[in-house]
Amino acid sequence: MKKILLFIFFAAILSLGGCQDDFLERTPKDAYSDASLWSSKADATAALNGCYAGWETGSAIIGDDCFTDNGFDQFGWDGYEPMASGLVTPGDEWFPNYWSYKTIQRCNWFLSNVDKTPSSSLNEELKNRMKSEVRFLRAYQYYKMTNYYGDVPLVTTALTPAESNTIARTPKAEVVAFIMSELDAIAPFLPVNYSGADIGRITKGATLGLKARIQLIQGDYAGAATTSALLMSAPFTYSLFPNFEELFRPMNHDNQETLLNCQSLKDLNSEWYPIVYAPKSQGGWSSYAPTQSLVDTYETINGKTIEEDATYDPLQPYKKRDPRLDMSIIRPGSFYMGSYFDPYQGDDDYNLVMDNTSQTGYNLKKYISNLDDYRGTDYGTDIDNVGGAIMVIRYAEVLLTYAEAKIELNQLDESVYDAINKVRTRAGMPNVDKTVYNNQSKMRELIRRERRVELAFEGLRFIDTRRWKIAQDVMPGVVKGILEGSVDHSNGNLTLIPNTVKEVTTRVFTNPKHYVLPIKQNEIDINKNLKQNTGY
Repeated sequence: MKKILLFIFFAAILSLGGCQDDFLERTPKDAYSDASLWSSKADATAALNGCYAGWETGSAIIGDDCFTDNGFDQFGWDGYEPMASGLVTPGDEWFPNYWSYKTIQRCNWFLSNVDKTPSSSLNEELKNRMKSEVRFLRAYQYYKMTNYYGDVPLVTTALTPAESNTIARTPKAEVVAFIMSELDAIAPFLPVNYSGADIGRITKGATLGLKARIQLIQGDYAGAATTSALLMSAPFTYSLFPNFEELFRPMNHDNQETLLNCQSLKDLNSEWYPIVYAPKSQGGWSSYAPTQSLVDTYETINGKTIEEDATYDPLQPYKKRDPRLDMSIIRPGSFYMGSYFDPYQGDDDYNLVMDNTSQTGYNLKKYISNLDDYRGTDYGTDIDNVGGAIMVIRYAEVLLTYAEAKIELNQLDESVYDAINKVRTRAGMPNVDKTVYNNQSKMRELIRRERRVELAFEGLRFIDTRRWKIAQDVMPGVVKGILEGSVDHSNGNLTLIPNTVKEVTTRVFTNPKHYVLPIKQNEIDINKNLKQNTGY
């Protein structure tokens, strides 16, 4: 795996001198001057790797589903549930802050200085590729912030602290237009793939993958279909990894399905997501718990919803279901790490105990199907200090983007069914029933369900519920968990009690207020030109 963040040292240089707030970092002011730092290809490479430092984290991608109807986070200091429950305020201390310009400032600093590197050391082709990588990382930050906050300041040059404290918010449409122009401009300079030590850097495919995602968000369905189709044909060779569950194990992160991932290395820029949501019996904290709403979305093995399938038994709710349910979620009776998961009794995973046990009765299995991957291996020594990579964009999303775009265009040709069927077949599900899903309305229903179960806890549900304008429908109300009952520890068989659904918490949702996050109050206190989002 490419260890592009071995140059964390350089990222630290970029932060020297601090700043008056977290909005923008200062240009470095120490013994390393701009002149001395740009004397060779090695310097430029170190600066480039500094831009990659912290550009995304796996824990944020996974945890963001707790902003949504997919997940519940029982610990207030993680900051997810205050937003999900509609109780967040700009002054909340622990609320996740995605209003951050650290990566943007590093990227702007790189772009302002890399041309100083002598051409004898850094040829034009490589320099253009480096610039394109950095411009992508900057564009990605703006993509993420516009989807969480709406209008954000568009900054394309390195600013001083004084300048940063006077910047006003730029209309979202202008920022999105900038992102798209950047992605179009840099794609020609990026390779289709890398080899050797460069594996893991930004590729042409990553650029087109992000472009297609944004086109879908913006409702540019013709553009999203066209861009996705490019990724489905030569010169690209993406395909689905054969096994859905194995796809998320750390040794498989560099595979034919990956367009973009964020990498980590134990003891250096390590991740701690396994301990965050692993069951207590495995040394975890059960922070990110799947909801009953998500579990109920998985179809039966017959390709029908649980409401439509007469064979579905609510007292044996996990039998004959979409295999992705058991590949993604640890549920009562799951055989996990050598024993049958039991959230009903004892001290380990009992769901009524508030001490690191799941409050819905479910734990997330995706990414940690085998916790031994992180114990005493190259990927970790304990589950709170792990390396590997979390996928940011993968080919299954491309296929579903293509299908959704064509559905919204009401172009229900064979290619739409083929794209969806590839994703379903890999999971062990039957092909789409064309006698049922034969019009735009039914296909829209299907593709939204397919995205939810295929991409659960991959950081896209927040954006999906906002762009579909369904957040006001799916977010308010009672968050539910498992039925009460018991697990037979010899075989995992369940005995469940009717009408005993666990009620975890009640959420409220104000439209349009909760379609975006609040800007943290300390940002507004420092920069009086920033205006808070409506309703906060």
